[in-house]
Amino acid sequence: MDTTYFGKNFGVVVYKDSLSGTILFTQFVKQETNQIYLDGVKEISRRGIKIQSIICDGRKGLMQLFSDIPIQYCQFHQVKTIRTYLSKKPKLEASKELWEHTLLLTRTDKESFVGGLELWYVKWKPFLDEQKTDENGKRRYVHKKLRSAYRSLKNNLPWLFTWYDNKSLNMPNTTNAIDGHFADLKNKLRNHNGLSLERKKKFINEFFLGINTSECQ
Repeated sequence: MDTTYFGKNFGVVVYKDSLSGTILFTQFVKQETNQIYLDGVKEISRRGIKIQSIICDGRKGLMQLFSDIPIQYCQFHQVKTIRTYLSKKPKLEASKELWEHTLLLTRTDKESFVGGLELWYVKWKPFLDEQKTDENGKRRYVHKKLRSAYRSLKNNLPWLFTWYDNKSLNMPNTTNAIDGHFADLKNKLRNHNGLSLERKKKFINEFFLGINTSECQ
């Protein structure tokens, strides 16, 4: 499940069955919230569809809402988060090593990634803990973005390899199957600039209906 936007205050939440390729449910939203995702999952369940697992973008607090369902934090989104903190070409050696390790996330197993992250932390802990006194006399960490990048990986570890711990469920490790639809949809909408909001909604609904139709053929 994931959300994309078409300008300010207009987006669509999409829930897709990763096994059949079927779009299960879509909902237009002004803002992406955890409650919207929770309501969407409840609606799918109400329709008699059993949800065996969830793959999502890891919004803060979202993972904890589905404690009874195996949930995978999209590894692609995690990499994007670390890139935001460190950039694609970090200058600090510690940042370079963490970025290179992060890029292994989608290509390695759980034990290797967790072990490598632990080794990185042991090596660079003194560097991470460096502080300086600011103009107000308060002690501040020097490498804030690097600390945030490490903390993001560390905090999300319980959900980064759910697919690996539940191989029988045949879970994907990213939301790329939906992201591809989003890119295709936006390209098509660019050819129809000037549509009113209602006509744009109709276009989007027909786009996802078309995906289901093609999956059934």
